[in-house]
Amino acid sequence: MKRNHRKVNTKTVAVFGILIALALVFSYVESQVPAFFAFPGMKLGLTNVVVLTALYQMGGVAAMSINLLRIALVSMLFGGPSAFLYSLAGGMLSTTVMILLKKIGHFRPLTVSIAGGIAHNVGQILTAMVLMNTAGIGWYLCVLWFTGLASGTLIGLLGHIVIRRIPKSIWNGGNRDET
Repeated sequence: MKRNHRKVNTKTVAVFGILIALALVFSYVESQVPAFFAFPGMKLGLTNVVVLTALYQMGGVAAMSINLLRIALVSMLFGGPSAFLYSLAGGMLSTTVMILLKKIGHFRPLTVSIAGGIAHNVGQILTAMVLMNTAGIGWYLCVLWFTGLASGTLIGLLGHIVIRRIPKSIWNGGNRDET
């Protein structure tokens, strides 16, 4: 069986490190902001600017890897086991949905981000339903649908600006994966 070995260069490792560090900083900043939103559990999701940018500039594998590492590190530094489970479910579902929509090719970063924001909330509510052993909290998804739409829109707009403004030469020399 032939394996496809990708050559990882120093520049790629450095870009990954910078993006993960930036996502950690965004997570920390967001954790320090008092809950000023009208709905419990709502966060802006600034780290998703990093994930969206990685998706469009480095590919799906890079976006998923960065998000997974970010979730693990943030949970160890600022959260606990339950925070890890909620973040993992929301983050992985969100990133998977964004990868699939980008792969289809008919969607812009804004739409991909909105779908990711909504999928993140779906993943977290499904996790809460399993952990709490009740479907009774499913109604809250109606509220989180709108917050996912709002935060996904803002993150999509910011991500689109970042994607357009950072020179292509920064991103892995143009060697993106195809997912």
